Amino acid sequence: MKQNHKTLAFTIVTFLNTILLFAQDYSFKNYNWDEKQTTFTIPEQYKNENEVILDRTTKVEIVVVDKTAKQYYLVHEKIYINADDAIERNNKVYIPFNQNETVLVNKVRVILKNGKVINLDKKDIKEEIDEERGVKYNYFAIDGLEKGAVLEKLLVIEEFPELNGKTFYMQDEHPIANINFELIHPSYLSFKVKGYNGLKEATLDDKKIDKKTIIALSENNIPGLDDDEKYSNWASNAKIFRYKLDANQYTGAKNLYNYKEFATNFYERMNGETDKKQEKAIETFCKSIPKSEDAQEQIWNIENKIKKTITYNRYIDTKGNIDQIIKTKQANQSDIIKLYSAVFKFFKIENNTVFTSSRYKVPFDKEFESYENLNDILFYFPTIKKFLTPTEMEYRMPLIPAHLAHNNGLFIKEKIFAGVGMGIGEVNFIEIPGVEITHDVMEITIDFTKDLENPTINNKITFGGYAAFNFQGIKDFASAEEYKTILKSIVENYTLQTEYKTLTIQNDGIDFIGKKPFILDVTFDGKELIQKAGTNYLFAVGQTIGKQMELYQEHKRMLPVEIDYPHSYLRKIKIILPEGVSVKNTEKFVMDYKTIIDNKTEAAFISNFKNNKNEIVIENKEYYNIMNYNLDKFDEYKAVINAAADFNKIVIILNK
Repeated sequence: MKQNHKTLAFTIVTFLNTILLFAQDYSFKNYNWDEKQTTFTIPEQYKNENEVILDRTTKVEIVVVDKTAKQYYLVHEKIYINADDAIERNNKVYIPFNQNETVLVNKVRVILKNGKVINLDKKDIKEEIDEERGVKYNYFAIDGLEKGAVLEKLLVIEEFPELNGKTFYMQDEHPIANINFELIHPSYLSFKVKGYNGLKEATLDDKKIDKKTIIALSENNIPGLDDDEKYSNWASNAKIFRYKLDANQYTGAKNLYNYKEFATNFYERMNGETDKKQEKAIETFCKSIPKSEDAQEQIWNIENKIKKTITYNRYIDTKGNIDQIIKTKQANQSDIIKLYSAVFKFFKIENNTVFTSSRYKVPFDKEFESYENLNDILFYFPTIKKFLTPTEMEYRMPLIPAHLAHNNGLFIKEKIFAGVGMGIGEVNFIEIPGVEITHDVMEITIDFTKDLENPTINNKITFGGYAAFNFQGIKDFASAEEYKTILKSIVENYTLQTEYKTLTIQNDGIDFIGKKPFILDVTFDGKELIQKAGTNYLFAVGQTIGKQMELYQEHKRMLPVEIDYPHSYLRKIKIILPEGVSVKNTEKFVMDYKTIIDNKTEAAFISNFKNNKNEIVIENKEYYNIMNYNLDKFDEYKAVINAAADFNKIVIILNK
């Protein structure tokens, strides 16, 4: 809850304002690049790289100016450009525009290989509009970039202090020759810091600047870490540096921004006294929710009612009282949590409020208490061990955004002591629905009995869990014509863009998400899969399962595997042949690829077949039981992934 975090931060800021009666300037006010430097020596090891960050200097300083606490942020980069894609990637430098920021310095220049310097100024600033979000961006248009050039950027921003938790990435997609970071703060404050994934220890210097402490770290030759490797989690493997304000020696306050305090404050905010008007509004609202004896169905009904009735917008002003939330049918984050909590209380449903963060952005470290990890909210129901997302309107329990699951979170539950309720916080793991939920079944019948050159193919696919979720919500957010077009594009993956004869869809729409699978049943002519070769017919049977993901690694794999969610597939293919037709190449159906971890098969593609007179029945199972596979298991995992793609290429030979 962003606004509440800032309220807590203001407590520290207010204290800073009262303790310092003199004004301070930030220490790097006169920082500038070296105007005389017009040549750069590129280290030998980087001369063949497409792009290299030769130097990145970052400074964050907390100061008090005119009795107001502020934070100053500086970043100075020198980037070596050595390829066309690097030129394209760096031909725009965006200018920050956040409300709580003031840009003090924003300089950009290009140093060409021959020493010529191109300085950019206001005339080089262009405007770009994001039509989808309705947001305007300003940026420097970088003209003159060429291979061998160096792009130099210097940015200084004045902003609100970030004291309750902050993460800096010390690694990049491209190599970094030299990186320096400094956190500068008044010496009476103490910060808790932590580095990850082999980052060097930070040093502390309280002598260099009077009454200031500098927390610094430097590293050289940090290798690039490709952020585009499939099935990976870049954020959890990159070198990062985290900090938060931990203590104030003037007040004696210690362990600031801790989870115990957060849980207490949150509970008190969400459980204030309600008047009769609010209680009546809650009762009336709850009477319109369908009742069920099944706990999971009752919670699903509550979620469905709120999401179909109340419009959620994180950035609107708070309504405060529940009757106003229901009346206006609008809610921000604190409002929507308050409404859900009140409804759960009315129905006597035990629940925990869970705060967490995206595992792909700021993974939740249970050993480092930081409010930066408390940006997203879920509800947990201990009796059924399921989660609900209150702010993502298209989801329904038991499905939640996958990036919030398989992660730690702060679970806040109510405890009654001597008749008084209190919020107790505990860090626990957020489980994600397993293969029993996201399980797809494909039943394919290929009938050659009427025409060997044009078989009739029926494909019935039952999508479960997250796979079903990808399709089910479309109907409610698209027009009838758009939905028809989208369905056609989905079906074409299985019919090879052939016009289908019949198509039926079951369980489409939000009302089925989390309840029933999405079922697609299509019949089409298979003549496009047949090729005549003399007296033989070549039939591309593998293509009936649709296009499959292939995982090929041009470079050495750097990151371990992490998938979005566990999932599985069962495919059954029945080929019906007329009398007198023989089949060759059926041995290709026999496949067995496994990823074994701790003597247990955690991922596999297993396929086999049976020949029953005029029928060939093929069955294959593909599954990924867990989400993480270490780097030493990558080749085994890749073999499983590629097995489905190989199956897709199978061609059998029919001879009459």
